Amino acid sequence: MSDINISYEFFPPKSEVSSRNLLSVAKKLKRFDPAFVSVTYGAGGTTQARTFDAVKDIAQAGLKTAAHLTCVDATQAEIDAIVDGYYDAGIRNIVALRGDSPNGIDKAYTPTPGGYAYGSDLVAGIKSRHADMDVSVSAYPERHPESGHWDAEIDNLKRKVDAGADRAITQYFFKADTFLSFVDKVRAAGVDLPIVPGIMLQPNFEGLCNMSAKCGVAVPPDVRARFDRAAGDKDALKDETTAFATGLIEDLKAGGVKDFHLYTLNKSAIASTVTRAITPAARRATQAA
Repeated sequence: MSDINISYEFFPPKSEVSSRNLLSVAKKLKRFDPAFVSVTYGAGGTTQARTFDAVKDIAQAGLKTAAHLTCVDATQAEIDAIVDGYYDAGIRNIVALRGDSPNGIDKAYTPTPGGYAYGSDLVAGIKSRHADMDVSVSAYPERHPESGHWDAEIDNLKRKVDAGADRAITQYFFKADTFLSFVDKVRAAGVDLPIVPGIMLQPNFEGLCNMSAKCGVAVPPDVRARFDRAAGDKDALKDETTAFATGLIEDLKAGGVKDFHLYTLNKSAIASTVTRAITPAARRATQAA
């Protein structure tokens, strides 16, 4: 798209049926010409094979595809082998993450013995093996729960940039000012890599609130009130999710943001509606289909 850039995130399928469904979703979203799509990676490498297969299948469908990779429960040698496998398969995009504890996102993280300890170490390892790999990393507009203050948060992002990160994709958030203020902090610290806001498309609002409490994302009262009015009505919740995400993106666009990463939950309907709503190019692509 010429006016803004959209990317989409998927999680790895759990069965042959869900694998076919994911490929169908990816093909439906392909018409919007996304900058890339990504496939996540389970804690402790629990979805390693499914992630690898999904990445290859989606890439073969003609989409630029990024594979998520974490430091959790794997040695450096094991991770290096995975990176080499992606490279040999023609995959040149990685989302490199420290990862959460296998015991839960709100549990203490411990580096794996013999493994890459942190995201910056993983980025450096990937770039040392394949300098032409495009590597995205994470960023946290409301600070990572383990960052006690903003200096620690931004210093960690700096380490990932110094290791060779090409861009950062953020944790989801509920207010445009949350993201814009974060970018101002990062720029003031002399960090100039592209920062892409992550936009959540989760209609299960209560589930999203539960996850938000564990990962340090504030749910503003006015946002909760919007979704409370739709509680118990699945269609109304989908409509509210679509309207909220569209409005959030429009607010970010007004602040000069042109790149957006949509957390699709492996569904095309909300992602398609939001994409059409926020960019004329997407509407033209739909009309031409």
